[in-house]
Amino acid sequence: MNRKITKAIYWTGTALISLWFGSSGFFELTGNPIVWNITRQLGYPPHFIYILGVAKLAGVIVLLIPNKLLRLKEWVIAGIFFDILFAFFSKISVLGFPATIDAMIALGIISVTYLMYRKLYPAAYQQAAIA
Repeated sequence: MNRKITKAIYWTGTALISLWFGSSGFFELTGNPIVWNITRQLGYPPHFIYILGVAKLAGVIVLLIPNKLLRLKEWVIAGIFFDILFAFFSKISVLGFPATIDAMIALGIISVTYLMYRKLYPAAYQQAAIA
């Protein structure tokens, strides 16, 4: 796969996840009743919903900065992955399998996005100098 296609897939995934998590974070911070009712139904307390909203919006900002903060961007992708994974297990436990469709789609998108990220920005490991 050439670099241009890899970049297009990466930015498409980044845009979709940013829209998804940006709107979710906004709705969590503004007290949207639909988002809050589902999150409360899953057993999460109100203070957690606000913290999650702030973290999502901060993460989206980092994701959308091109070619900068690469290590932090990787942490954001990991955080999004775990957020989706926890949402999946919370929903399957409380609401049942049909409620997990969105989480499965999001897991697919973030996984492909991360694979493209790794192709664009290969990990550069440095071996510590032994004195």
